[in-house]
Amino acid sequence: MLKRRTFIAAAAATLLFTSIAHAQYKDEYTVSTVLPSAFPWGQAADKWVELVKERSDGRINMKIYSNSQLVSGDQTKEFSAMRSGIIDMAVGSTINWSPQVPELNLFSLPFLMPDYDAIDAITQGEAGEAIFAAIEKRGVTPLAWGENGFRELSNSKRAIHEPSDVEGLKIRVVGSPLFQDTFTALGANPTQMSWADAKPALTTGAVDGQENPLSVFDVARIDQVGQQHLTLWRYMADPLVFAVSNQVWGQFSPEDQELLKQAAVDAGEWEIEKSRAELDATLAGIKERGVQVTELTQEQHDAFVEATQSVYEKWTPRIGEDLVKMAQEAVANSRQ
Repeated sequence: MLKRRTFIAAAAATLLFTSIAHAQYKDEYTVSTVLPSAFPWGQAADKWVELVKERSDGRINMKIYSNSQLVSGDQTKEFSAMRSGIIDMAVGSTINWSPQVPELNLFSLPFLMPDYDAIDAITQGEAGEAIFAAIEKRGVTPLAWGENGFRELSNSKRAIHEPSDVEGLKIRVVGSPLFQDTFTALGANPTQMSWADAKPALTTGAVDGQENPLSVFDVARIDQVGQQHLTLWRYMADPLVFAVSNQVWGQFSPEDQELLKQAAVDAGEWEIEKSRAELDATLAGIKERGVQVTELTQEQHDAFVEATQSVYEKWTPRIGEDLVKMAQEAVANSRQ
């Protein structure tokens, strides 16, 4: 009888604790993204929200705020806002978070990852674990990887086959010094600006070109602002990270933490598979609209690799020599 009473008391205490914990949950959690549902990035966030709501029977509600509206359109401030608790959750870009997490610059090193196997070797291996640890150390809990894809180069002037073709071009780049250094090494004139400012600048010819994943080029119809030359050079990829502010993460029960994490993993895997499967059709559609697409030969690709070695010399110490070496070894092993 005593054991039975003890069990009942323990069960009641657990139920009470769980009820209190759930009572402390917010009615709605904010989820920040840069791109809306028309893009794979936004679809990744949609899937996460959908799975969490379904698996929690509606107890955990998340609302997506796209176009970086929670940080007044400045996507580079997203990580800081999440770290401070202004934003609860996000599906964010390694590029946009790199000012606060230097290790994330790893993915922006030019021509580090030649294919999807190389991306997966990094994100799903020891290097990926080290990067997640670096993110968590800075106040945000990473849960899973998504994908924004390889960033390709377009311009309004000419086809690009070799580094000399890039010389003198005014290229819009995101707010990362590493991007500035990469295009400077190639002889271009990199110009940092937000995407809101980029399309008007491309329209007027204030800048000659830009770099973005094919999905962005396609959905945003970048060909309509004079970008008739597209080079597939896969110079860097931008994995996405599903994450939660540490301040918010600690409010969830262990069971709900696992629910949120597994939902993020499943949403990420779904989005990665979907976005990769759609690439051929996306590229075909771009070609049908009259865009001249250049695919580099291995020799041409190697010339770009050689031309950007100075970027590694400058940035490897900042990212972490051990991390860069770890990633390079993972890439090498993926190609065996």
